[in-house]
Amino acid sequence: MGQVASVPTDKRRKLEVIGAGFSRTGTLSYAYALEMLLNGPVHHTATQLFNREDSYCRKWNQVYRYRREGNRTQLFKALEDVFSGFVGATDVAATDFIPELMELYPDAKFVLVTRPPAAWWKSFKSVADNAGNNVMGYIVMPLPGIRWFVDTARGFFESAEDRTGHKCNPFWIEQHNEYVRKTVPRERLLEVELGSGWEPLCKFLGKRIPNQPFPHVNEAAARDMFVHKILQRAAMAWTGIFIIVGFIFYLLL
Repeated sequence: MGQVASVPTDKRRKLEVIGAGFSRTGTLSYAYALEMLLNGPVHHTATQLFNREDSYCRKWNQVYRYRREGNRTQLFKALEDVFSGFVGATDVAATDFIPELMELYPDAKFVLVTRPPAAWWKSFKSVADNAGNNVMGYIVMPLPGIRWFVDTARGFFESAEDRTGHKCNPFWIEQHNEYVRKTVPRERLLEVELGSGWEPLCKFLGKRIPNQPFPHVNEAAARDMFVHKILQRAAMAWTGIFIIVGFIFYLLL
């Protein structure tokens, strides 16, 4: 989270590997790993929605709106559009549309990264507590791209509730994992514990093990640093807005 987002240059490329692990299961680390193995851009939800241009981020709002409305035709078109050119995908935008992505990309493989529920909940709870925060929505309103995130996050939680049959809870990851196991055919699915490294992933994908350590990103630290930067940018934007409005009122008096 917070690094430069991968932007596809060859729109002909399609998703080859889809991360089916729930948020906070090393999704950013696996995004880096897949970029190395597949030699192409990998879609990591938070990175894309916090760093891409406003028009692209708005498309994800439309994706979740089509899902909410049950508009299957438009949903499939929108998913093809937002994932066009990416060779891999991780994080919530991938997990929220597993059946659709299975159909759109019949040759794609899925990787389910798991971790103990207690450790997962400790990491995810802060995300759950702040997702969809209306106050944050107002704070980031002047910021292109990021301004769409809070409303899109509502779609993340709606999707997770639909597929697990439960509201957010400490065992949500296990409920999600069971859903993945029942949904994705065994021959298309690799299940690994967080921290398993290169070997199982490379064996599953038929790739040589890179001559470097498996990527490891402290997502919590990256998130906190990025939120701090967002708040700084928002403060500057609002300060500029208030100065301009104040100047206009001054001229009108």
